[in-house]
Amino acid sequence: MRVAHFDCFSGISGDMVLGALIDAGVPIDAIRNAIGSLDLPIQLEVEKVKRCGFPATKATIIASDQDDYRFLPDVEAILARGALSERQQDLARTIFRKIAVAESTAHGLPLERVHFHEVGALDSIADIVGAAVGLDLLGVEKFTSSPVAVGSGTVKCAHGIMPVPTPGTAELLKGVPLAPTVMKGELTTPTGAAILTTVVREFLPCPPLTIERIAHGAGTKDFLEQPNLLRLFLGTTPDIAPSPPDRERDSVIVLETNLDDVSPEVVGFTTERLLAAGAWDVFTLPIHMKKNRPGVLLSVLCDENRVNDLEAIIFRETGTFGIRRTSAVRSKLQREVITVQTPWGPVKAKRGWREDGFAILAPEYEDCARIARNCGVPLREVYAAVERQG
Repeated sequence: MRVAHFDCFSGISGDMVLGALIDAGVPIDAIRNAIGSLDLPIQLEVEKVKRCGFPATKATIIASDQDDYRFLPDVEAILARGALSERQQDLARTIFRKIAVAESTAHGLPLERVHFHEVGALDSIADIVGAAVGLDLLGVEKFTSSPVAVGSGTVKCAHGIMPVPTPGTAELLKGVPLAPTVMKGELTTPTGAAILTTVVREFLPCPPLTIERIAHGAGTKDFLEQPNLLRLFLGTTPDIAPSPPDRERDSVIVLETNLDDVSPEVVGFTTERLLAAGAWDVFTLPIHMKKNRPGVLLSVLCDENRVNDLEAIIFRETGTFGIRRTSAVRSKLQREVITVQTPWGPVKAKRGWREDGFAILAPEYEDCARIARNCGVPLREVYAAVERQG
């Protein structure tokens, strides 16, 4: 498995991510073309620099300052006109929506009233679009990260002087281990935190990795105390065949959201899209929500590699303001698909078993129903025939 590991010993920002991706070999022209397709007055400049004597790539977005604020629909409209693949579009939208949800929570505002300050500026839009393209073109299957250094002290922002990490950044880093640092100032920005938490599912000092390449993205400041760099390790982890107990246990991600303002047709369509996109299972439960509203709990089971795509579908189709994500351990039967001969013809079935000798056979409903209709026999007799022969 190809893995990319972020080493955030000096924090992470949008331009540091962009610089590290270019340093890792992502074609500059691909990122420039994507940013240029947004039809905004912005340019990407790339140069080799040194931070405390270590060479790195510095990516700088040249854009004029703008006084007007942008809301989430404004940013999404900009992304929609860009020449990005569907996967890159979804990744960029997910990053911006993650920021919007964090700002909404931090400021106690509905999502539609949240306006972007620094993150809605042209340079931040370019950083996120460039990062979405670069992360997609990097060609890795899993992203991990070290604990994140956020800095200390205070920083001046659109809301005045705020402690580090700022409220929006802190909200984005919920559940992420932070690394101690003596550095003063803001090492991790909202853009950097949003990009990181969108693609990374596991935070640890370093995964078991055979390193193939080390890339460095430079921050703007050049500290005396430490190199202001984001390191990106690229490599592979060995594909180890699971032992027998592992075949009966795995991890599953549960995505959930409460819906009280969408029609049954939307819920049904969303369910179809999620299953088509690789969800293991999708189900709904009736719930009772605030203001005496009947609602629906939408639950999705999937593996961690599908989370970004499935979350993007849920946000886009339902308009929900948030999705809960939990990880669970699943005990399961080992299984195989077999064909069983019956008096009326072949029927597919799933055979499941455990190492302790337990076994079960589950006929496929569609095959059984077809035989029952065509041959004029009760469905339960077809089921019983399959179970006898299996």
